[in-house]
Amino acid sequence: MRVITGKSKGNKLIAPKGLHTRPTSDNVKEAIFNILGEIKNDSQVLDLYSGSGNVGIEFLSRGASSCYFIDNDINSIKAIRENLVKTRLAAQAFVYKNTAVKAINTLSSKGILFDYIFLDPPYEKGILVPILEKISDNNILDAKGIIIAEHEGKLILPECINTLVKTDLRSYGGTKISFYTMGG
Repeated sequence: MRVITGKSKGNKLIAPKGLHTRPTSDNVKEAIFNILGEIKNDSQVLDLYSGSGNVGIEFLSRGASSCYFIDNDINSIKAIRENLVKTRLAAQAFVYKNTAVKAINTLSSKGILFDYIFLDPPYEKGILVPILEKISDNNILDAKGIIIAEHEGKLILPECINTLVKTDLRSYGGTKISFYTMGG
């Protein structure tokens, strides 16, 4: 696991201790960023279920102005902080040990809007649709923002979830990436 490009290119990242995370592979991460294209310099990113912080760190390396990393596992929080120091991106990061639901509520109450929201919850737990509903209900995605949801290959997500509309779906082996934006 490494930073693919940008100001922290080539830095190797550590994974959290234990078996609770499944880091996004470099191939899938590279595909996501090829689809997204250039990252806006003033963009704010939310990395839910951050694990190692791998994807959020890639956003920062590619020019995002800030990233909020959310995970409820202390080993993940430690790994994220260590990876941010190693990549010299800690000044642009906000790292919180919290559940996704509580974090979304808090971010919404502060009026924070995100240009990109990446989420990769545990597979086969039925978490993804309720979290996407929560994101929609709490209006934390900017009107022109994009949600990137990584999930197991056999999961078929709805075309619409409240105000969110699926705009793209890609498959990479046993992994799928669904992209959502705000519906018009």
